[in-house]
Amino acid sequence: MIRLLPERCAEILLLGAHCDDVPIGAGGTLLELCRASPEARVTALVLSGGGTAREDEERAALAAFCPKAELEVTVLDIPDGRLPANWERAKEALERVRRRCDPDVVFAPSPHDAHQDHRGLARLVPTAFRDHLVLGYEILKWESDLAQPNVFVPLPQDVLAEKTALLHEHYPSQHGRTWFDEETFRGLARVRGVQCQSRYAEAFHAAKLTIGHTR
Repeated sequence: MIRLLPERCAEILLLGAHCDDVPIGAGGTLLELCRASPEARVTALVLSGGGTAREDEERAALAAFCPKAELEVTVLDIPDGRLPANWERAKEALERVRRRCDPDVVFAPSPHDAHQDHRGLARLVPTAFRDHLVLGYEILKWESDLAQPNVFVPLPQDVLAEKTALLHEHYPSQHGRTWFDEETFRGLARVRGVQCQSRYAEAFHAAKLTIGHTR
């Protein structure tokens, strides 16, 4: 198996349309990366939830999912479901992050995601991060939009259990969602694990990968 993620990351960028998107899609991978790189700098930009209880949830959650990292979190207040109407503001926020951040890996929504906010942010990412490893995470929900990923990160069973526990601990506002439960998170991780000869895994979509290139 070719390992495309560096074993140690000096800088990681997290991009989410909503609070909880990144930990759901990439929480296990984040735990593994941050433990392997205890002095990593992690920058997070979330487009909605600012000034609400959701922002408090997100800040606490990302601190837990990025142990020992130097963490910077920005949560904007773009209304949920209104990213197309706030395109310029979202683009400007992404460009501000780019001016101060040169990450080894970017975690962002997948371009095929049916949610307009997720899909819109995914479309913006390559306008600012053109020469970076961008991994599009997947979020299982009501829309039948899961596609076959092409990047897999095997997860030890204890890491998946920790991810699930942290999600339930830090996002009480989501407990009533039909898709927000341990079976959902573990079930998808089991399927992705089968596809990469592991027990569990998180999976991602990458439009372009360069192996052996140093910027």
